[in-house]
Amino acid sequence: MAEDEAKERAKAAEPDTVGNNGNNSNSGVENAPEDNEEEEFIDRFPPDQEASLLAEANEHKKQANELFKKSQTDAALTAYETAVSVLPSYLFYDLALLRSNMAACYIKLDDWKQANRSATEALEALDKEQRRIEKEKANPKKDEPTEGNGLEQDDESVEDEIISEGAKLAARPPPPPKEPTPPPAPVGPTDQDILRIRSKILLRRGRARSELGGWANLAGAEEDYKTLSAMPTGTLGGADLQLVKKQLKDLPARTKAAQDAEMGDMMGKLKETHAQVSRSANEQLGNGILRPFGISTDNFQMVKDEKTGGYSMNFRQNPGS
Repeated sequence: MAEDEAKERAKAAEPDTVGNNGNNSNSGVENAPEDNEEEEFIDRFPPDQEASLLAEANEHKKQANELFKKSQTDAALTAYETAVSVLPSYLFYDLALLRSNMAACYIKLDDWKQANRSATEALEALDKEQRRIEKEKANPKKDEPTEGNGLEQDDESVEDEIISEGAKLAARPPPPPKEPTPPPAPVGPTDQDILRIRSKILLRRGRARSELGGWANLAGAEEDYKTLSAMPTGTLGGADLQLVKKQLKDLPARTKAAQDAEMGDMMGKLKETHAQVSRSANEQLGNGILRPFGISTDNFQMVKDEKTGGYSMNFRQNPGS
C-alpha cells in the first residue's frame, strides 16, 4: 500500500514537457471566453509579436521545469504562473500544459484544492483546443489542397483525348516521375498529443479530488478514473493503469460513506432550522394573543419536576428582574 502511494505521488508530481513538441504549437489561453461563438472572435497578435510572446513564455517555462527538477517547487510555480501571464490568450494547448504542470506543483505541495482547480483549468483549455482542431478539420482553408479532390489529374486526362497517336510519338518524352512529396509536418498538437496530456491531467485531478474527500470531490474523482479506464489501450502505462483500477475499486465505498454522512448532517440541520422557525413562529403568535393583556410569552416559565419528569408553567410578573 505504501509503495503504491509513493508511486502515485511521484507520477502525479512529474511535470509535463511544455512547448511545441517539435511542431508549431497553436494552443492554450488564460481567461478565454467560455462561449464557443466568442472563441471565433478572439483577436490574434501579429505573427512577429505572437512569436516573441511565445518565446518569452517558453523561457519562463524552461526555467520552471529546471526549478521543479531541483525541488524548488514554490519558485517553479511562480515561473509557470509568469509563463501563463505572458502566453497569448488563444494558445489553448500551451496553456493546458502549463496549467497541468502547475497542478503537479500543487500536488507536490499537498495543496489539493489548488491542484484540483489548476487541473480543471487545464482540461477546459484542452477542450477549447480540441474544438479548434475539429473546426479546422470541418472547414479547411480554401488555399490548402484537399485530399482526394482529383483536380490535378483532370488536365492530363483531357490532353490524352485530344492528342493523336502520331502526335504522341512526336511529342517530347514525358518528364521523369517526380519524387514523392513528403507529407507536411503537422501544425499544432496531434490527436495523440491531446490524448496523452488529457490522461495526465485527469490522473492529477483524480488524485487531488480523492485527497480532498467529501461527497462531491470523491464522486468527481470516480468520474475522472472512469474516463481514464475508457481510454484507448496503450494510453496509460502499466503503473497508471493499475492505479486507475485500484481507485475504481476503492472509491465507490468512500463516495457512498461520504454521501450518507453529508446527507445525515444536512437532514439534521434542516430539522434544527425547522424547529427554530417553529419556535419563533409560535412565540410571535403567542405574543400577538397576549399583547392586548399587557403580557408576553416571557412572563411564562416552564419548570421541570425532577421527580416526575413533567413540566409545570409558572407566571412571572416581571420576567426581566
